[in-house]
Amino acid sequence: MSQTRPEMKPALSLTVALLLISHVTLPATAASSTPTGPEFPPELVEFGPASEQPLLAGTGTNTWDRMVRERGWIMRENGMWHLWFTGYNYDVTQAKFLGYATSPDGLHWTRWPGNPLTTEGWVEDMCIIKQGDTYYMFAEGRDDIAHLLTSKDHLHWTEQGDRDIRQTNGRPISAGPRGTPSAYFENGTWWLLYERGDLAIYAATSKDLKTWTNVTDEPVIKMGPETYDQHAVAVDQIIKHRGRYYAYYHASALPKWGEWSTCLAMSEDLVHWKKYPGNPVLPVNPAMRGAGSGTLVHDGKGFRLYTTHPEVRVYFPKHETAELPKH
Repeated sequence: MSQTRPEMKPALSLTVALLLISHVTLPATAASSTPTGPEFPPELVEFGPASEQPLLAGTGTNTWDRMVRERGWIMRENGMWHLWFTGYNYDVTQAKFLGYATSPDGLHWTRWPGNPLTTEGWVEDMCIIKQGDTYYMFAEGRDDIAHLLTSKDHLHWTEQGDRDIRQTNGRPISAGPRGTPSAYFENGTWWLLYERGDLAIYAATSKDLKTWTNVTDEPVIKMGPETYDQHAVAVDQIIKHRGRYYAYYHASALPKWGEWSTCLAMSEDLVHWKKYPGNPVLPVNPAMRGAGSGTLVHDGKGFRLYTTHPEVRVYFPKHETAELPKH
């Protein structure tokens, strides 16, 4: 998804609405365990204020990452925190490149000295899933086209090409954006939720990561009808918690997408989604130019919610707000 692109086309987002679609045959992989607890448990929706200062932001100087943007991806693995982000400098090129940073605590980040990790192509708005010993990065390329990169070590990424997305009848979807690719893997099947012009979200599945087939050719998540997401929506992350699937998504109440909020939707099959009645989870904060591109990470004790556009900030559970860094 492209967010607030004054130099380019405006960014579109996706709004999550409950959509009941008839005659949809779900793959067996979507069968979930028996759900427990409330549909929207407090640990997924109750967070304190953002860190007063960004944890990572653009350098503001004439570097490749003068600015950062879009969805970054944060992963905690074996006690170490990893962050992949998109850097750009429009004084040099319109292209967007991949950066990497590490942290011992998820709060104090150090950029990798060998950044950027990519110098060719276009990598932004990434989502990373690890299966076995391989990291799969689903990202936007030029013109908001979803593509795939793979890595064995966090640092060296191999381009695997644009994703081939098909309609339910096997024909390619129409030309145009297929961005903000959000992936989920379960029982041998890959799921991909993607947006088309940030106006609606679609769901496709794949067994081989090459050919993706829509589960239905209708959107599974739409904009509105509430004000907070009536102009744009895009899924940032899919998780499974207590037997249900959850999609964090960012949304815009403004026609030109100048500000963003982070919202949540729930599903029991990855196709039919219900919005959290208390949305947005993170309302727009004009002082921070929004609160978009949310990623939930478990820190060993509980969930933290990070936002990465237009800089990286963290929101702790309400009872842990005292731990927020103040720099």
